[in-house]
Amino acid sequence: MVKSVSIRIEEEMLEKLGYVADYEGRSINSHVLVLIRESIKGFEEEHGRIEGAVSPDENVKPPRKG
Repeated sequence: MVKSVSIRIEEEMLEKLGYVADYEGRSINSHVLVLIRESIKGFEEEHGRIEGAVSPDENVKPPRKG
């Protein structure tokens, strides 16, 4: 199941995030997912695996709305 979240972010930070995402060839949403995966992976490497079915190594994309 894919869930949506919203965050509050300063406009300048969002613009910079968009710049980095574009440079990496991603949307802001996809780039944020990459950053989240990296954060979880780093945490698990240091502290051990967090219980759950989805590995941070998996590139899970939400299904397209059709």
